[in-house]
Amino acid sequence: MMSEERPHHPVSAEWRSRLLELPRLNKRLILVAIDFLLLSLSLWIAISIRYNTPYFPSDWFMALVLMAGPAITVATFSLSGLYRFVTRYLGYRGHTRIIGCIWLSVLIWSLVVLMSGQYGIPRSVVLGYGILATLLIAGSREVAGMILESAGIRLAELPASVERTPVVIYGAGQLGVQLLEALRRGNSRAAVAFIDSEPSMWRQYIGGLKVYHPDKLPQLIERHHVKEVLVALSDERRRERRRILKDLQGHPLEVMLLPAMEDITSGRVSVTDLRPLEVNDLLGRDKVPPNADLLLRKTRGKSILVTGAGGSIGAELVRQLLKNGPRRIVLLDISEAALYQIEDEIAETAKTLRPEIPRPEIVSVLGSVLDAEQLRDTIVNNGVEVVYHAAAYKHVPIVEQNPIYGLRNNTFGTAVLVDCAKAAGVELVVLISTDKAVRPTNIMGASKRLAELVLQGAAANGGPTIFTMVRFGNVLDSSGSVVQKFRRQIRAGGPVTVTHPEIIRYFMSIPEAAELVIQAGSMAEGGDVFVLDMGEPVRIDDLARLMVRLSGYEVRSAEHPDGDIAIAYTGLRSGEKLYEELLIGANTKATEHPRIWRSDEPFQPSDELARELEILKAAMNERDFDTMHAVLLRNVEGYSATASMPPSEDGSPAVWTPASRTLH
Repeated sequence: MMSEERPHHPVSAEWRSRLLELPRLNKRLILVAIDFLLLSLSLWIAISIRYNTPYFPSDWFMALVLMAGPAITVATFSLSGLYRFVTRYLGYRGHTRIIGCIWLSVLIWSLVVLMSGQYGIPRSVVLGYGILATLLIAGSREVAGMILESAGIRLAELPASVERTPVVIYGAGQLGVQLLEALRRGNSRAAVAFIDSEPSMWRQYIGGLKVYHPDKLPQLIERHHVKEVLVALSDERRRERRRILKDLQGHPLEVMLLPAMEDITSGRVSVTDLRPLEVNDLLGRDKVPPNADLLLRKTRGKSILVTGAGGSIGAELVRQLLKNGPRRIVLLDISEAALYQIEDEIAETAKTLRPEIPRPEIVSVLGSVLDAEQLRDTIVNNGVEVVYHAAAYKHVPIVEQNPIYGLRNNTFGTAVLVDCAKAAGVELVVLISTDKAVRPTNIMGASKRLAELVLQGAAANGGPTIFTMVRFGNVLDSSGSVVQKFRRQIRAGGPVTVTHPEIIRYFMSIPEAAELVIQAGSMAEGGDVFVLDMGEPVRIDDLARLMVRLSGYEVRSAEHPDGDIAIAYTGLRSGEKLYEELLIGANTKATEHPRIWRSDEPFQPSDELARELEILKAAMNERDFDTMHAVLLRNVEGYSATASMPPSEDGSPAVWTPASRTLH
């Protein structure tokens, strides 16, 4: 019978983990003790071999002289800085130092023996001690490295003739070491040092490279002509990474980041797939761990419809839902290209799901939320239980120039969806709203506030369907976002256009927004207005300057006339505010999630709103813009179409009329 296969290393993963997590001082003390024992063993073996019998000192003075040998060697190790080397990543430099220290200590000990008058220690013992000590100490380091790393990796050195870019690795942890190993197998970059903010790492050597305090970066740049800093910090150190990245912007070098650890471990990317620093790395917040119960409460085993599934938010909702184990995901979008792209993406992603997560059925529907018959059939035929309504026209200037289509899609499309969902007995409908719906100065914001009122009115009428909405601000790098516009302008050589030097906006990453929307929807009771905590607002002017620096350029200004790219101020666009708000009223309550708030906001009865919407629809059909304007003023709290429009030439406020814009 075949014997059971045993693990390659005798030390269990649990013990390896405990050893790695020990404080560095404890690790050094353990190493000193092991070294002293191994050195003492080396000396005893050398003497025993010489006398061909197990040796025991004849008196205490001889014992002290003999023990002076290992003590001197350990002291030499310490003074040479050997104990600052990380055992797992000793490298050739560490082994060279071990050999040098041992033979230096042998020389010193032989002088001590000579001066002590103990002539009973043969020279062969001194020589044998040096040889055995070298073998045991170097060997013990190798074994320790293999145990702790579960593999002994030998890094291939490149030919000296290969010219490589000198780089510094920021982060001397596991990710940083993996990156160093990968760089040494490559041929484009040469790491010259580590930098880390952890004081216990300073002055240590890892893989032959010294770990420096972050303040030493300018000296390293000058000494080694460093061109890049490669940031190798894990997601757990996100707050520290963001602070570090901001600090690095003051140095004349390019900053590159490692991919997310989950992407590396999953095999989707390798440790060498570095990417340039992006604005999301600097503006993104520390992630709050999701509440698993909230994520699964209204998604696991459900048939879910996502409208606008090909858009930025809709597509991310689909990605997040896929991981929650729904029974079916129905993708609805008016754009064939966008629909194909998200369907193809999630079909591939579904293949990589963990075995315990069921793969949902994917149904793609090409159509519009304005098509009531198609929408009704889609909901009924697929047994839809939950709807995330992300379909909307959202770009303020475009909707401002095309108010009829903006209102028709955003407001009346939502009304059609509400009617179909109620008729089919859908459990939950979640509207993706926007901060621009609060006291709007543009058609897009007004259309979304009317959509919110439609849901609030439907919820007030009662029934099995829960209607709720989630309101948040801008998402980073969505389609048409200011980030993408700035990126295009920088590639074109500028100028980067900012509407106003004081304009501010709230930003959130797309994945965080989608995850919070799902959790907010699961807490809905009916008519809720959920507001996401957007963090601190960002000045768009600061964002533009930051992106210029991230691209390796300098901002051209009066103080720096030789800069590369200028910032141009174009004035507020029609319908644009200096700042956005998230709340209409002041009545907010905390929820089960620290970044989701429930707001108690006013609304009007559904029959009254229905009459107003009929008036609005008729005015849209007749292209009666004055009546359209009047309906919005009556029904949307704080609506003002002139609040942010530039004044007329005579200084009087601009008036919302068909002549003030191109209308279609």
